[in-house]
Amino acid sequence: ILEITDIRVKKILTESSAESKMKAVVSVTFDDAFVVHDIKIIEGQEKLFTAMPSRKTQDGEFKDIAHPINREMRVKLEEAILAEYRNVLEQSEEE
Repeated sequence: ILEITDIRVKKILTESSAESKMKAVVSVTFDDAFVVHDIKIIEGQEKLFTAMPSRKTQDGEFKDIAHPINREMRVKLEEAILAEYRNVLEQSEEE
């Protein structure tokens, strides 16, 4: 399994951020050698979740352009991203 070596979180600040479902955009580096940009943190009805980078197809659907191919990596990635997001929120509250 690839090791996550860096996570960079950019919070989304809008005038009505309480209404915005997208909370942050994240870049994740694996093995200090490969980066995936534009992973989104979304506020769902029950919890935060991540959405992988995607593009719109000709028939209007969105298709991931990079994503984990097994549950183990998906869980590991989402947990690491959301933990870093919470750290960023805590740091910004302290400032």
